Amino acid sequence: MSDVVILGAGIHPFGRFDKTYEEIGSYAAAAALADAGVAWRDIQAAYLSRMYLPATSGARILRRLGSTDIPIVDVEAACASGGVALRQAVLAIRSGEADLVLVLGTEKMPRGFMDPRMIYSPWQVEMGMSLNPSYWSMRARRHMYEFGTTDLHIAKVAHKNHRNSVHNPNSMYQKEFSLEEIINSPLVCDPIRRLEICAPNDGAAAVVVASRERAAKIGGHPITIAACCHSIARFSADFRCPADSMSATANNPGPTEVTAKQAFERAGLGPKDIDCFEVQDTDAFCEIEIYEELGLCGLGEAGRLIDEGRTEIGGDMPVNMSGGLISKGEPVGASHLGQVVEIISQLRGQSGKRQVADAKVGLAHVLGAGGNCAVTILKN
Repeated sequence: MSDVVILGAGIHPFGRFDKTYEEIGSYAAAAALADAGVAWRDIQAAYLSRMYLPATSGARILRRLGSTDIPIVDVEAACASGGVALRQAVLAIRSGEADLVLVLGTEKMPRGFMDPRMIYSPWQVEMGMSLNPSYWSMRARRHMYEFGTTDLHIAKVAHKNHRNSVHNPNSMYQKEFSLEEIINSPLVCDPIRRLEICAPNDGAAAVVVASRERAAKIGGHPITIAACCHSIARFSADFRCPADSMSATANNPGPTEVTAKQAFERAGLGPKDIDCFEVQDTDAFCEIEIYEELGLCGLGEAGRLIDEGRTEIGGDMPVNMSGGLISKGEPVGASHLGQVVEIISQLRGQSGKRQVADAKVGLAHVLGAGGNCAVTILKN
């Protein structure tokens, strides 16, 4: 996939804004075009990732940049929507249908928990099984029982991410909290607490994707898309795991293992080759589980990874330098592309106080409803 690159990236800060989704989305799209050094009239196709916006939102947003007759396609795959839209752009370029494509993720979320009726069957809603924190907390408690993971480990992840967010101007929350403040924050669903969970919000992120040949004519600092993969959980609607047990097996892997394996194989890389990671942390325990499922450590060893500080910005496998979703919030359609923008910033050496030293390869990961998982690997 090294024949496809990202030429430009743009982001609208994540948070709550008195703006329309058209304003938020067009801001990020214009920023990506300016960063790439290309005009909107040069773009041959565009993809919008979104979940809560109305039909044809992509055309409505991008019409603000000028009228066009290019294909503009809306894509939805829960939290993995941005990864799917980026993958479609890659496929369009590799097929020869286009050589310069815009990918935009935009969302303006309602307040409170995500509407369960959009995701779950009526019987699940009626039985109270549809609110995400209930699934997250059961996974956390099982992991704590099997492997000795503690409340402190979960709090340390949130502490790291909140501390990183202080240096991210695009984050919804830019405040460091002490471990004591995190552990003493109100329970959402035991053992997950308020300062260990993300909030739905508004935001947008965009990238300009090009063939390597076209990029060479434009110039700039192209970032190679080494892999962009998407898969859906094989067995279970509980998107975190295989259906039959806590521990994934070779014959029954979860969606993160499946998608990451595809991405590593296509990129010709492994977990130890990645310099920095942006991963799903809708709650702090989720990040712990993703360490193991991406292969950063063995099953049940994530607690040790945290205690040793290895996922800190100065560690050997930095995770969520941006502050993660816990700090940024999660505008679902923009979530993965926001991660991609952060990885691009890291690979360009433009991340300031949250910069990972000498970062050359980065990985973005999202995991969401319906078992949708996306993994993108970028490299200089």
